Amino acid sequence: MTMQHKGLSGMLKGALRILYPPQCLSCSDPVSAEGGLCGSCWADAHFITGPACGRCGAPLPADGEAAGDRPVDAQMICDDCMVMARPWRHGRAALVYSGTGRQLVLALKHADRPDLAPALGDWLARAARPLIRPGMVVVPVPVHPWRLLRRKYNQSELLSAHVAQAFDLKHRPELLHRTRHTEGQDHKGVSDRFANVAGSITVSRRHAARIEGRAVLLVDDVMTSGATLAQAAEALRAAGSGPISVAVVARAVKAH
Repeated sequence: MTMQHKGLSGMLKGALRILYPPQCLSCSDPVSAEGGLCGSCWADAHFITGPACGRCGAPLPADGEAAGDRPVDAQMICDDCMVMARPWRHGRAALVYSGTGRQLVLALKHADRPDLAPALGDWLARAARPLIRPGMVVVPVPVHPWRLLRRKYNQSELLSAHVAQAFDLKHRPELLHRTRHTEGQDHKGVSDRFANVAGSITVSRRHAARIEGRAVLLVDDVMTSGATLAQAAEALRAAGSGPISVAVVARAVKAH
């Protein structure tokens, strides 16, 4: 792009900002920059910056050490991960699934807001940075074709594409697919969630060789019980993948 074109592009962007000033991602109030939150929504967004479970990303009681400062192998484990086997090694989450974090994830997932993916993808990439390894493959959790037809896009694929680009990693959205349509997980207990998705995700035989022995970053929008991520991780392991890590935008936590 020539200097003249860059100047015209800058002028156009400036004019658009005057006509359409940046809005809060959550409530649409004016903000100072694109992809930002207003003060109220920021205060209600619970970013996980302190100690967190190294397996699922859930926040843990503070001990003065930030999650991003702790080596990924020096894991602290939450109570759930102490008693529940996870078919992956490490996990990270950007936010707690409440307040603004919950509103944004639901808007991306159900309210036809793919425009949220770049900002949420930035937050996710920041949280996932300690998990990144050279040659790692980034894989989104799939949605069933019927659900994809209704939503028009797979929100996890939008997020995983952003993470793969941020770290210059291979993005493989074609690897996993749903073998059957499952009921929504809302209002189900932990055991019912696992039963609901049992056997519902598999690795495409055509593409299985692309992950053989390779580290995988498995990406989803939200983790509640971890049932869907577990199904996806087990399918990857059965296909011969290397070590698996998971990264989600939001982690649901128990109310205290």
